[in-house]
Amino acid sequence: MSDYLNKLKQTADFLREKTKRTPFIALVLGSGLGNIANNMSNTLEISYEEIPNFPRTTVKGHDGKLIFGELGGKDILAMKGRFHFYEGWDMADVVFPIRVFKLLGINNLFLTNAAGGINTQFRPGDLMLIKDHIGFNADNPLRGENIDELGPRFPDMSHVYDRDLVEIAADCAIRLGLDIRRGIYSYTKGPSFETPSEIRALRALGADAVGMSTVPEAIIARHMDMTVLGISCITNMAAGVLDTALNHEEVIETGKKAEKRFTALVTEIIKSWD
Repeated sequence: MSDYLNKLKQTADFLREKTKRTPFIALVLGSGLGNIANNMSNTLEISYEEIPNFPRTTVKGHDGKLIFGELGGKDILAMKGRFHFYEGWDMADVVFPIRVFKLLGINNLFLTNAAGGINTQFRPGDLMLIKDHIGFNADNPLRGENIDELGPRFPDMSHVYDRDLVEIAADCAIRLGLDIRRGIYSYTKGPSFETPSEIRALRALGADAVGMSTVPEAIIARHMDMTVLGISCITNMAAGVLDTALNHEEVIETGKKAEKRFTALVTEIIKSWD
């Protein structure tokens, strides 16, 4: 574990020397949602291949770049392409960037994702504020020896997603004239989409949306006492809700269609994030 911590510090030192910046917010961009980075100004892009110890993204719609710049009047770091457990990475690799961000001095994490709609009132293109998650399908990223320097052995998960920020985000949507959903995000390991029976089970548990990311990152962020906000773009209805087959191309395409509303909302939230 000391070797892992040394790698985290080495990566953080590299980025600190490269950028000379301490962003206020780290923004993780989900599948099909990466174009928000085009609205950033004063940018510095760093390919994952350049960053020591960083994994490589392998999924369509995830470019594999860190972008330092400004959005909504704030200095931010955008992660254009995340890592997923289903790609074959260990959970320690999946959450590696989040831990690096904390070591850079970033205390705020804004997570976005593409998700399938479980709630039958939802429609593709809807935006959902995450108020909680169901994550026991995940291999917990804190499994194994605890890194006491980063956080406690048994971190509290009572309020993973900051309640005040959820209200601020909802107010931002109202100001922009956007409909916004609130709901519970459920994690599955992937890469296969869920079965209709699994979706019915998740609905019975109270889930409103389902996806293959976000939860491990949120757990790690709270372990390190970062403030977390999450938004899902509902890019398709989950298996069995409609009598249609699911595919990743639909996820990317719907994300693009929601891009204008998503960008406006994310920018407004960042403006209002104190």
